[in-house]
Amino acid sequence: MVQQLLLELQGINLSEGLYHHLETKTPLHETIYRPGSNSFYSLFRESRKLLQEGHSIFDEIDTEILTETDLGEFGEYNGIQVPLDYPLTEEYLLLEAEYKGKSVELNKPKRNSGSGKKYFVFTKNPKTGKVIKVTFGDAKGGLSAKVSDPKARKAFSDRMNCPAKKDKTKPGWWACRANRYQGLWNGRSYPGFW
Repeated sequence: MVQQLLLELQGINLSEGLYHHLETKTPLHETIYRPGSNSFYSLFRESRKLLQEGHSIFDEIDTEILTETDLGEFGEYNGIQVPLDYPLTEEYLLLEAEYKGKSVELNKPKRNSGSGKKYFVFTKNPKTGKVIKVTFGDAKGGLSAKVSDPKARKAFSDRMNCPAKKDKTKPGWWACRANRYQGLWNGRSYPGFW
């Protein structure tokens, strides 16, 4: 299978990193590069270009990342180049918005210290342009998220039908992707869906 895939790509100038990923069957979401590095972003740009050229060589999760996000691309915010669709750290100027008169960070899930759902995130509704607060997670706090267990992540994804969740304004979208946000899990993120 791998040899057939590499034969299909013969004549295409692949970077060493992408070649390694394909040869070792390492998914892009388990990248060999340090997340946030130039090589990390280049890997996703190169892979997206191959996918757009009709090479269906990526698994379901990587295909979703490449088709549903702009990971690897950059945009300008207040005169600073910032990565798109990548959770920002303190070293970048965070995208802020206003919610009920308060300044809030967009698309950065946090633990909820009050009553109700376990987590919350502020995001912009693309239809209205307004900032909304989305709460998600176990309401009573009795369930624990076993994000470090691949079998638990797969079972959750199957139960919630995570690949079908496309709307960032819905709790299910955030619940399925919560494992990707390091701030919720002591500085670690986990691939795939929760």
